[in-house]
Amino acid sequence: FYQNMKHQITLIIHLLAATIWVGGHLILCFRYLPKALKKKDPQVIREFEKQYEPLGIPALILLIITGILMAYDYNATISTWFSFSNNIEKVVSIKLLLLFSTLILAIHARFFLIPKLNPSNLLSMSLHIVILSSISVAMLVFGSLVRIGGV
Repeated sequence: FYQNMKHQITLIIHLLAATIWVGGHLILCFRYLPKALKKKDPQVIREFEKQYEPLGIPALILLIITGILMAYDYNATISTWFSFSNNIEKVVSIKLLLLFSTLILAIHARFFLIPKLNPSNLLSMSLHIVILSSISVAMLVFGSLVRIGGV
């Protein structure tokens, strides 16, 4: 009973954090990015990032922690990561690869693009936003596959 309850609470926290992470990126992609591109105004992106980051980064950290805890609940431990040995392990490994991609893109955007954001490099930032949003949705889809036994 305790293990099932712990897993359920972890899953709920994971889903709430995913709502913030994925939802935030979709709002950025579909609401703020078109506005910034139309106006050729990078300040629209900067303002969103300033408002979203204090909520988005803790959500991402919670996703990582709860994701690892749930992987262990499914016996996908660090020693089996990237072995692609069973259907759940495949989901965990794919999600970890997507997570690493997310971290690389997020670090690049945060430290290299956003500080120098201007109308001439707005398209580069747009590409980052679209890719990061797509990766976020892909992680959500792969996570949902756990309920049916993986891929």
